[in-house]
Amino acid sequence: MAKKNVEISVEDKLRALYDLQIIDSRLDEIRSTRGELPIEVEDLEIEIEGLEKRAEKFQSEIKAQNDEINTKNEIINHAKSLIEKYKTQQDNVRNNKEFESLEKEIEYQDLEIQLSEKRINEFSAKIAHKNETLEELNNKIAELKNHLKFKKEELENLISETQKEEDFLLEKSNEFAKKIDERLLASYQRIRTNSPTGLAVVGLERGAPKGSFFTLPPQKQMEIAQRKKIIIDEHSGKILVDDDMVNEENEKMKDIIKF
Repeated sequence: MAKKNVEISVEDKLRALYDLQIIDSRLDEIRSTRGELPIEVEDLEIEIEGLEKRAEKFQSEIKAQNDEINTKNEIINHAKSLIEKYKTQQDNVRNNKEFESLEKEIEYQDLEIQLSEKRINEFSAKIAHKNETLEELNNKIAELKNHLKFKKEELENLISETQKEEDFLLEKSNEFAKKIDERLLASYQRIRTNSPTGLAVVGLERGAPKGSFFTLPPQKQMEIAQRKKIIIDEHSGKILVDDDMVNEENEKMKDIIKF
């Protein structure tokens, strides 16, 4: 004779949901111990990347200005060669007109030298300033990299300390989730996702759902205590269970997880 499917009571569904909530809340707690560390690590990596790009830009500008200095030095050397050449030619001129023409060329090359030297001084001053800024940047990058290394080690240590428990709880979460029908589980997960505290199933405190200031009417409280149907709080959207069930399941789950 075929075996009949056992109908799971509403009470068993509520217990399964609350047990799953206990496990998931413990997982949230473990992950929260990492605090802002993952964000700090990410922020440091972004800051270092930005500073490194800035340092690269300074290096590129310094190289370009050094290239300009080399170009100006070439102009100076060429101008000096021309001056020597023109002075030699002046010794062999036949008239004043040729001499004056060469003198003008010498004066022009002198101006070229002066202008190039002025530009070299300007570039050198800019390079000195950029090198100073670049050194500060590199020191800052080195400091942040050391800080990042420390923060990464701190995060890795925190993760390694709780990884075994987290893996165990994830396994238990999946195990307990299988006890709940798909539609109810989907509702639980949706409520949990939309809750800032990650709570989807809550008990009552002084007649109000945990975390809420809206006291439920006595009739509604009685319905929750009867465990005959799934009741959703109209204000918070959370699934509600009675205090006795909360205490019973908390006690039971102590043997499974630490919380």
